[in-house]
Amino acid sequence: MSFSSDEVNFLVYRYLQESGFVHSAYTFGIESHISQSNINGALVPPAALLNIIQKGLQYTEAEISIAEDGSERCIETLSLIDAVMPDVVESRKQAAVKTQNVKSEPSNTNGEGETSQSCTNHTTNMSSGDSTARIWNMNDNSNSANQLVLRHCIQREGTEVLSNRDVTSLDWNCEGTLLATGSYDGYARIWSTDGRLVNTLGQHKDPIFALKWNKRGNYILSAGLDKTTIIWDASTGHAKEQFAFHSAPVLDVDWQSNQTFASCSTDQCIHVCRLGMDRPMKTFQGHTNEINAIKWDPQGQLLASCSDDMTLKIWSMRQDSCVHDLQAHSKEIYTIKWSPTGPGTNNPNVPLILSSASFDSTVRLWEVERGTCIHTLTKHQEPVYSVAFSPDGKYLASGSFDKCVHIWNVQSGSLVHSYKGTGGIFEVCWNHRGDKVGASASDGSVFVLDLRK
Repeated sequence: MSFSSDEVNFLVYRYLQESGFVHSAYTFGIESHISQSNINGALVPPAALLNIIQKGLQYTEAEISIAEDGSERCIETLSLIDAVMPDVVESRKQAAVKTQNVKSEPSNTNGEGETSQSCTNHTTNMSSGDSTARIWNMNDNSNSANQLVLRHCIQREGTEVLSNRDVTSLDWNCEGTLLATGSYDGYARIWSTDGRLVNTLGQHKDPIFALKWNKRGNYILSAGLDKTTIIWDASTGHAKEQFAFHSAPVLDVDWQSNQTFASCSTDQCIHVCRLGMDRPMKTFQGHTNEINAIKWDPQGQLLASCSDDMTLKIWSMRQDSCVHDLQAHSKEIYTIKWSPTGPGTNNPNVPLILSSASFDSTVRLWEVERGTCIHTLTKHQEPVYSVAFSPDGKYLASGSFDKCVHIWNVQSGSLVHSYKGTGGIFEVCWNHRGDKVGASASDGSVFVLDLRK
């Protein structure tokens, strides 16, 4: 048997289409260059990927159930996650042998039956996904115990087990004493710096996509697939108010003040809402596709948004139409960031800049007052997923699926440093001194770049 990456990509692409994930299929198709493959889609039957996976599971089950002497062992149905973990497969073999041996002994089988069931449950629990967030102690120079693993668990039959769902978002409070996380299991959680779970916030019905602390640190804002946003009281873990103004999943949120926030959605709308108000203060419309991210400027006067419609827009509460409609990227814009400069910041004499990162593999820097692009940064070879300004606003870090982190001089647009990791870069951030950049990659690695070296 042999297969190419193009064939695998096409089956995943077709599965996303058949499952109704139209946007995901489109994005995946663009990134994996489906249009350039020579596969005749008309010849591929429906549910091809699921059929192949099912056959693979049946083969793996058969491999475990057949003993070396050709006799058949009785095993429980294998899950998909079990099948991709060799240690689980081996443990199933051993459990099957043990069960077979126990059945051959003339003794009371109740106790052994319970033991066998306990072993099976334990194996299932251990085979769940990563479901963790990690706190790294950058002051610890040792190669071992320099991280805290935050395990996201749920209650199942009276026992805590890993939720088996990805952690989608994290945000520190302003003092750096509490970390909030959002997960695909629909729960938000608050953690202390020693890794202790402080509170579990459970009112969303579906996965959480975005989560933010307000500046004061008394409220947490979350949003997700259930089309709602929720303001949580951080001290009690109770929901203060749930807003259901969007007609589709909410992809991002950002605080304007300690009680006012904006949210954006796949419904192509932006709502500005305030705690205690039963309708939005303002609704911005103008994008023609999903809105991926929104960010208020440091003063909370201007709101930037980016979309799959390949445009970047800047809005003001003083008017209904956008202040600037910036059209320069040739593919979807994934994220945006404001510089920590201009009036009301620690760098008041430095002009305010907006950065945008796109699937067209470029980063653009925008002069906001005139709405013009001052630099196009073009060294990346794959979609750019993250950008972050240094605390003084002089440098910009960018991370791409090409596994590279680039550091740019904002004023000149020149490349200052480049680093290559082992996986596609999904997130970059600076420390408060501006001499280190942290990055997380698609292969699960997290690394820190020391710019002083």
